[in-house]
Amino acid sequence: MRVLIMSDTHMPRRARDLPEQVWREVDRADVVIHAGDWCDLEGFERLSARARRLVGVHGNNDGPELRARLPETARVTLGGVRFAVVHETGDSRGRERRCERRFGDCDVVVFGHSHIPWDTVSPSGLRLLNPGSPTDRRRRPHHTYMTAVAENGHLREVELHRVE
Repeated sequence: MRVLIMSDTHMPRRARDLPEQVWREVDRADVVIHAGDWCDLEGFERLSARARRLVGVHGNNDGPELRARLPETARVTLGGVRFAVVHETGDSRGRERRCERRFGDCDVVVFGHSHIPWDTVSPSGLRLLNPGSPTDRRRRPHHTYMTAVAENGHLREVELHRVE
C-alpha cells in the first residue's frame, strides 16, 4: 500500500494549489495522509475528490468548516501498520516519550505544525514522521512531503521528497 504523507499546505495563503509533483503522487498513492493546517475547505474538497482514500485531521489554522469535517486525531490501520495522525505534538524536546504515552498502541505517528521534516523512532519502537510542507517551507531550504509503503504490518521505503 503506497502512502503519501503531507501537512501544512496553508492554501490559498501560501500557495494557490498543490505543486504538480504532489498531485502526481496523489494519483499514485493508495492513501493520502494530511496532518492538518489545510486552511481552505476548497483545497480539502479537491484532495478528497482526487485521492483514492484520504486520512486527515484539522490543525490550529483550520476554521470551523474544516473542524466540522475533520477530527483532531485520526487512527487508522493501513497495510497492517497502525497509524495515529495529529497536527501538533508539542516541543521537540521529549516528543518521543510524550507520543509513546499518548499513542503507545500505534506503530507510527504522523504530525505536522512545525514545517520541519522529522523521522525518529522512540525507545519503544514508535516511529514519528513529520513530512514538512509542500507549499510553505518557512525557514527550511525546501518544500517537502513523504512517501512510504505500508505492507504486512511494516512501514518501509519511507522517503522525504523535495518539491522541485
